Amino acid sequence: MILSIMGIDEKKFCFCAQILMLILLACTSSVQSESLFCPTSSPSPQTPTSVHSLRPADVSVISALVLSDGERSDEINALNMLSEIFLTFNPDVLSFVPEQRSIMDQAESITQSLSSTQWKLLLFFVPVEEPCACEGQDVSATLNETLIRVENELSNLHQQLTHTLVHVVVWGRLPTSNSPSRVCQCQCKEEYSTSRRRLNTLILMGSVQEYLSAVLKFHGWFSELEDFSVMLQSTPVHTDLSTSMKAATPVYSHDVSKQALQLWLNLLQPVTSKTEMEGRGYIPCPAEEKPYLRTQQNSPELKTDLPILDTVMGTELPCKDRSPSPTVPTSVHYLRPADIKVVAAMGDSLIAGNGVGAAENDLLGVITGYRGLSFSIGGDKTLSSVTTLPNILKEFNPLLVGYSLGEGDENSEQSFLNQAVNEADSDDLVNQAHAVISRMKSDSRIDFQNDWKVITVSLGSGDMCDFCSDTVYYSPDNLGKRLREALDILHSEVPRALVNLVELQNMIPLRHLHQDPSIGCPTWLSKMLCPCVLEPEDGSHEFQRLEDFNKAYKRAMVQLVESGRYDAHENFTVVLQPFFRNVSLPLLADGRPDRSDFSPDCFHLGQKAHTLMAQALWNNMLQPLGNKTIYTPDVPLMCPDESIPFLRTYLNSYYTYETPPPTPSPSTNWGSDFYCEDTAPSESVPTSVHRLRPGDIKVVAALGDSITVGLGAKAKNLVQLFSEERGVSWSIGGDETLEMVTTLPNILKKFNPNVFGFSKGTNEQTKGFNMAVSGAQARNIPEQVKDLITALSSNDKVNFEEDWKLVTLFIGANDLCLHCHDPDSLSPQKYIGHITESLDMLYNEVPRVLVNLVEIPELKDVRLINGDTLGCSLVHESMCPCFLDPEEKSPELREIKKINRDFQMETERLVYGGRYDGREDFAVVLQPFSKNSVAVTEDGTPDLNLFSVDCAHFSERAHAEIAIGLWNNMLEPEGSKLTSLNYTHDRSKIHCPTKEHPFIFTTLNSVSRESGVSTTAVPKTKAPRPFFVKIKG
Repeated sequence: MILSIMGIDEKKFCFCAQILMLILLACTSSVQSESLFCPTSSPSPQTPTSVHSLRPADVSVISALVLSDGERSDEINALNMLSEIFLTFNPDVLSFVPEQRSIMDQAESITQSLSSTQWKLLLFFVPVEEPCACEGQDVSATLNETLIRVENELSNLHQQLTHTLVHVVVWGRLPTSNSPSRVCQCQCKEEYSTSRRRLNTLILMGSVQEYLSAVLKFHGWFSELEDFSVMLQSTPVHTDLSTSMKAATPVYSHDVSKQALQLWLNLLQPVTSKTEMEGRGYIPCPAEEKPYLRTQQNSPELKTDLPILDTVMGTELPCKDRSPSPTVPTSVHYLRPADIKVVAAMGDSLIAGNGVGAAENDLLGVITGYRGLSFSIGGDKTLSSVTTLPNILKEFNPLLVGYSLGEGDENSEQSFLNQAVNEADSDDLVNQAHAVISRMKSDSRIDFQNDWKVITVSLGSGDMCDFCSDTVYYSPDNLGKRLREALDILHSEVPRALVNLVELQNMIPLRHLHQDPSIGCPTWLSKMLCPCVLEPEDGSHEFQRLEDFNKAYKRAMVQLVESGRYDAHENFTVVLQPFFRNVSLPLLADGRPDRSDFSPDCFHLGQKAHTLMAQALWNNMLQPLGNKTIYTPDVPLMCPDESIPFLRTYLNSYYTYETPPPTPSPSTNWGSDFYCEDTAPSESVPTSVHRLRPGDIKVVAALGDSITVGLGAKAKNLVQLFSEERGVSWSIGGDETLEMVTTLPNILKKFNPNVFGFSKGTNEQTKGFNMAVSGAQARNIPEQVKDLITALSSNDKVNFEEDWKLVTLFIGANDLCLHCHDPDSLSPQKYIGHITESLDMLYNEVPRVLVNLVEIPELKDVRLINGDTLGCSLVHESMCPCFLDPEEKSPELREIKKINRDFQMETERLVYGGRYDGREDFAVVLQPFSKNSVAVTEDGTPDLNLFSVDCAHFSERAHAEIAIGLWNNMLEPEGSKLTSLNYTHDRSKIHCPTKEHPFIFTTLNSVSRESGVSTTAVPKTKAPRPFFVKIKG
């Protein structure tokens, strides 16, 4: 708003601010410094004569060519940001950006405008959104056309430019649910999920990368001349706005700045060390031993081994007795293999067969669903050449139906009862169950009531790949719930069925395949496909959480089956097939991982693995419960036991399900256990808020409304509702100890027992620095800040200048709930104005402060709360009329939901706008743990135990969960902060600072140590002096 009044375009301002942020990341704290903290930042002693010894400081001109006739602002913006990094090496570097015209006009403009004597860096962007990769379409022709265009333009540049290093950049933006692929011209099916479209785009990027690599090697442009070289950047440069990065930021978020840093990394020789910037994270420097920009000659390609593929995928079945039962059995426990008439399958890309038949190094083949080769449902050819469960069963019953043939998606006729969906999560399983039933009933070959059916279900891999983006949505409880819903449908609607539930594989070993570059896997691609499994560093908290989730997913499956829920009648059962349990990665003779089990992306499984899985599944079906084996190579197919010739179930295995553990006794308190080992403060009191450890905090304070007051947190009746239980308040309470009461101060006491300012009890005299007032709105916060400053400066236990202070601010619910009654004074603009005024006072008057600004949640879900108590009936509806009064789907409800989002967006714009980044001892961090939080039970209804007697304020249990959410957010970097809470009570949910990053995360220290690329939006920061790109031409 202020920018508009000043006549400044907000979009341009945000972009300029991002450029300045990159400069601050790359520069020393000294205003006069002109280089990175890099020992190799100076130019060559003499102007280099070879492009292969070109240093960043030797580059005089940077330009770009984009293989597109359309508007490509992102590429140009990234180039401008990259130019700012080069300015820190050479203050005289020029940035030439041709007008966005046709590719031929761009190339001609570049060749005519650039000097022949200066060293030039030219980025040749090859966007991947325009060629399209939809299943069933021939992409090869489009790819070939693209490659011909690249080849022609490089030939032109080769002939006309000297003293030039060309880096070819495969460039892409991954589609999301809110921003589909930008320029894609092919007609992908509208029902394709975001995950499937993301896979298509990623595979296309990898294919373009491989094709271009082959073209450049063929022509040898990178080595023929000393003054001209073409280098394909080692990995594509992409923007990922997936669920894990959905934090809304101003118009230009982290994407362009992150791409600029990716470009910089790809320009350098492999980085062997990183330079730490105090309070700024890590920026990679040129390698000391090879300080040159990368070319093919000075950075030889690592030799990789191609997998040795086994061309024999068939199996021999030694069974002599292949006869069915004398009469059609009426019990699933007396079912022989030959009795099976129908096969079906549900799941994700594993059962869809993605990449199973892909040729060696054919990444495009991963897009294709080779359903006829799928281990559990494929029916291509015969068992002698293709090993699948249906092909085994066809040896017993040649009239078997339901299996899939050839290639296609779940809707193709050949897929038949293979209703698995490529890249599906568990939330798609119910839809697949309905689809299987519908196809069974409508096919004349199937006697739905009388035919025996085997249905194989496999799920969980997609959830594992995405769980870190939303640990509540992808929680083990939710996975179990969705699986139960799907199996319940089959149980109630499908007669005569045996369900194979394939236990989720251990996904940890997959990481080893991507930790050895000599294996030749496209690790960048696999990390994009499955970031939650492949990104965490070994030994990190994220890695431990990965292991915990993998085990919890498997436990949820086991508990569901072991409950006996699906053994209520004789014609249906579910059998857990654990052949994936504890499977390790196959190794080569030299001990390295063997990638021959995988398709070319080193993520999806290939036909060799599907062969082994089919064998393992079949053998599991014949093995009694309690004695099933795991996936092992070179194990022959088993035959039915002569004494018990049936597919094994719990009953014919004489198996007794494990007794479920007893229900734990109700908790007597809502405390938490504490396992952090390193609780020490900094060796000396830090001067930067970006180096602040939990043990450095001396003072806590809080601002807000009745939630922070703790109103009614312990209330058992309406009389007690108005008691202000400040001592158990989530952000400021200090009653008892952490083992009894979970609050932020009680957690901090574990790091500093002398932390000061927390509230105790219910008395005004013991409220400490809890300045919150029941019923407060945003307009009341400035007054609370004034009271806090007075209290801090006048308290003799506080060293106002030296003590580090943690202030938590949470406000806005009352503004939203009453907005419709006074829309002018309770508007988003007024709301953020009051917040800004409050933060400005802290910024200008209080030294050494870290502010937790807790994001206001989406309040629409208060409509779901419907308790049958007197308090809920009398009080609840009057507390939030603007959300509770409107009819469903009414304009009024749509409007208040929009206002709610506007409150969130204004808050995010303020925090990420850089307004409070000018002081080293002050930071405002947006903590979004409450943004999407819904306190619900398994059936999707709100958990009333989390609310006080009025169904509006929080109970002590909820205060404990919210405290944990806030604390854990403080230890999560920007871009990876959880935006919702898991309200399941667990005393061990408190996270610990890591050895690698013992500091409370701020925007500026949220930088990846491994890549040097920020994990979040690069903030818009005030700079001590402006920088400008010199434009030539």
